[in-house]
Amino acid sequence: MASGNEQPEAPAEAGGDMGQMASTNATDAGAELAGFSGWWAQTRERASFVWNEEAEAGDFVRHHITNLRLPESHDMDPWVWHVDTMVVSWVLGLFFLGFLYMAARKATSGVPGGLQNFVELIVDFVDNTVKESFHGPRSFIGPLALTIFGVVFLWNLMDLVPVDYVPLAMYVLGVDYFRIVPSADINAPFGLSITVLGLIILYGIKGKGLGGFGKELFTHPFGGNPLLWIPNLVLNLVELVAKTVSLAMRLFGNLYAAELIFVLIALLPWWIQFIPGGGWAIFHILVVPLQAFLFMTLTIVYLSLAYEKH
Repeated sequence: MASGNEQPEAPAEAGGDMGQMASTNATDAGAELAGFSGWWAQTRERASFVWNEEAEAGDFVRHHITNLRLPESHDMDPWVWHVDTMVVSWVLGLFFLGFLYMAARKATSGVPGGLQNFVELIVDFVDNTVKESFHGPRSFIGPLALTIFGVVFLWNLMDLVPVDYVPLAMYVLGVDYFRIVPSADINAPFGLSITVLGLIILYGIKGKGLGGFGKELFTHPFGGNPLLWIPNLVLNLVELVAKTVSLAMRLFGNLYAAELIFVLIALLPWWIQFIPGGGWAIFHILVVPLQAFLFMTLTIVYLSLAYEKH
């Protein structure tokens, strides 16, 4: 009898557990729905703000030239990461590698295709530039020059993407700031130019030896008189810093100014934007490869000067 009285209790307990699980699932589903609804409402609000053009001109310009930073900071904090510059640079770098890999896979000794002709044209152009400027071993300089030209060219090419599309799309999706032109962010050109500075020092040591490189720092250009060692050293250090700064600022200044002009053109009424925007884009088509060529050529020249004995 006791066992008979206990049997009905098991289904009741099972039913309670099932009810609790159903309630929990319903709560989770409701939370997910509420979260999605909240995100969608925020997205619609942001889209309405953008499409109704409620932002003032100053806010619009400031938004388009501000990087996505982690952690968020408006100070000159050296530990702040410009995530948009890093993401775009990685994506473009992978695209560049994939492009060369695809061209290499399709290369043939027979009649070359259009892609192979295009890549061979670029490689021959870079190789001839290296041969004319660098007279030491070129096994590393050639690929380095090709990489610098390709990366800087792709950085600059992003400035031809309509200035509104990506930043406003990211803003609507909840990302407040996103710039897609790495060379218009001063950190990217300086990162590349500081890398070139390191290579200048390494090639100076490689070409002249550690002792020869150190001797040149203290004896060039005024001579080996001990009284002139300090002036020589100061002048050589200033020269190294000037090369690094000028290499970065030339690229950054041109692309930052170009980006800013595109942003200002975007403030004009939509029906007239294509006139100044189209003219500036046509001119900018010349600036994109020119700045990549200048950065590559100056890098080769600086490495050649460091490697050769004076």
